[in-house]
Amino acid sequence: MNTSVSSPSPGRLDRLAGFAQRHRWAALALWVVVLGVITLAAQIVGSDYRDDHSLPGTESQQVIETLREHAPSRAGESVQLVVAHDEGVRAVRDRVEGLLSEVRTLPHVAAVQSPYDSPGAIAPDGTVAYATVALDAEAADVPVEDVRTLIETAEAAEGGGLRVALGGDVIRNAEEGAGGAAEGAGILAALVILVFMFGSLLAASLPVVTAIFAVGSTLGVIVLVSHLMDMPSYAPPLMMLVGLGVGIDYALLVFSRYREELLAGHDRDRAARAALDTAGRSVLFAGCTVIIALLGLLALGLGSLQGVALAVALTVLVTMAASVTLLPALLSVFGRRIERAVRRRAERRTHGEGWRRLAARVQRGPWVPLVLSVVALGALSLPALDMRLGFADAGTEAPGQTSRQAYDLLAEGFGPGFNGPLIVVSEGEAGPLARTLEGAEGVASATPPQPLPGGEVSTTLVFPDSAPQAEATHELVDRLRGEVLPELAERTGATYLVGGSVAAADDFAAAVGARLPLFVLVVVGLSALLLMALFRSVLIPLKAAVLNLLSIGASLGVITLVFGEGMLGAQAGPIGAFVPVMIFAIVFGLSMDYEVFLVSRMHEEWRRTGDAAHAVREGLARTGGVITAAAAIMIVVFGAFVLSPDRMLRQFGLGLAVAVLLDAFVIRCLIVPAVMRLLGDRAWWLPRGLARVLPEISLEPKAS
Repeated sequence: MNTSVSSPSPGRLDRLAGFAQRHRWAALALWVVVLGVITLAAQIVGSDYRDDHSLPGTESQQVIETLREHAPSRAGESVQLVVAHDEGVRAVRDRVEGLLSEVRTLPHVAAVQSPYDSPGAIAPDGTVAYATVALDAEAADVPVEDVRTLIETAEAAEGGGLRVALGGDVIRNAEEGAGGAAEGAGILAALVILVFMFGSLLAASLPVVTAIFAVGSTLGVIVLVSHLMDMPSYAPPLMMLVGLGVGIDYALLVFSRYREELLAGHDRDRAARAALDTAGRSVLFAGCTVIIALLGLLALGLGSLQGVALAVALTVLVTMAASVTLLPALLSVFGRRIERAVRRRAERRTHGEGWRRLAARVQRGPWVPLVLSVVALGALSLPALDMRLGFADAGTEAPGQTSRQAYDLLAEGFGPGFNGPLIVVSEGEAGPLARTLEGAEGVASATPPQPLPGGEVSTTLVFPDSAPQAEATHELVDRLRGEVLPELAERTGATYLVGGSVAAADDFAAAVGARLPLFVLVVVGLSALLLMALFRSVLIPLKAAVLNLLSIGASLGVITLVFGEGMLGAQAGPIGAFVPVMIFAIVFGLSMDYEVFLVSRMHEEWRRTGDAAHAVREGLARTGGVITAAAAIMIVVFGAFVLSPDRMLRQFGLGLAVAVLLDAFVIRCLIVPAVMRLLGDRAWWLPRGLARVLPEISLEPKAS
């Protein structure tokens, strides 16, 4: 074992930090200009977000394409304008007709069908009715401003006992917020943790400022990119969710190594360069892992999920750049004051003793913490096996929103299935279709087939006897596609396709489920190869992959318990169809971050001393506090999004917070020391054949 000490030669990051220090004011000015120019350009150009969940080749997409071909006006989005009056809607017919006349003049309104001229549009008790407002485009193509004009027009007609509400995906998209005060709450909580950690508001502010510059710059870029590719409306809040957590985390890891180098006796400039040349490498390696995992989502071809993956990957990339350029400049500008605060703080604490004792306890009896922790994570993962994927509907929105009010009124007047009708498109004989559908289990009613122009294709609306979010409704889609309609097609020779929002959610969830195993295999395999090259070990990548999957499984299990089963007061329903793949990509990369930061210090000590047990203790002693502090910051940033009005963002926030909590406090502090103790020197074993093939990647400066 080589234990000789030699001076390290400066690496590229060392030289980059030196350049940022020498030109600190130019570096700061450049970041300010970049942020200002991108933000100004984004405000001038505006956004063009599109919530596109289409999947070519699926049955629901074929329905949309058939309608677009045979009846373009009916392929567009439709809105339900719901009216209610306790004395009956016929008593206020003049007011309702006047409202409908005004709606017909609004932009993107193709046609309005009055409830008084449409059979079945007035509820049996006469107190609720709906008018169908057909738009001339799909939801993604209707400007939000025009939708809000429609909402304001409807709300202005209320009063005198008349209630008016609007329902439909285009209405929900216009109403959904972008996280509210969640970002601010997360930043404030992170700042409080950093102040306690460093004992200085100035020192605590540097990671936060770095993250804000990175996230702000990326946000403007995403606005511009939305004109070039499909970017969903929830991309900005999700990008900020990840960007703030990762940005503060990466800057903190570099800053903590800077503090350590200062306490080791280096001057401020040398400490910053050393921090970038060590912790900076860990940050770049971990960030690249996140980016690779996210870009892997592009290959899945899952609609606007590709835009989300690109947005978050771009955020991580800009965050990495800020951590290795902006942060050194800030350290150079404020270095003298920060150094005083660091040294004052160091005099009042013993560095790493608590973590050293914890590692020693785990090493004395590694099997107990290992078995208990793995069993606990496995138990939390079990509910994820019953996870049901789909899309939230208006029934999960806040009671004050017009889309939720329309949902409740329609369910009250026409039954729960009225909010999620299935669309059956038939080509050929459609005569017995309605009768067959009404006789199917789970169907409340079905409309007579309505021929489209040309006469060969017709559409039938099928109303389930259960709510759109209910599992019974999704079972009905499977039953119609797998049993009822194929049997009818054999008798008539016609072709039948089932579409609609519920069917589209099923198709999307099925596509995610079918492509997820390959995605997981590619991401895990590639990450394992990178770790193998980095640590020259076979067992460490295997351990990292298994433990990362355990933490991800446990977080998905918690999401299922809370949002799938309705624990802790949440409304039960399906989990967002792309939430699992996004959480997997993000959490796997973040877990690699902590893995690299912890194990690299263990590797550094092992190479220096040759004592595996000592390396585990010192590695945890030197990184345990930083990892848990970084994790605590991510937890509060991610957890703040549980306050978001958007159900999907709440799922993301909870899942990411739980995954980071388990990874940092259970896996890194208990399981990893236990496993490394059991492996001993074998942890660093690599077959000679692999050693010759694998490229060498180093997180430590090469000795000169």
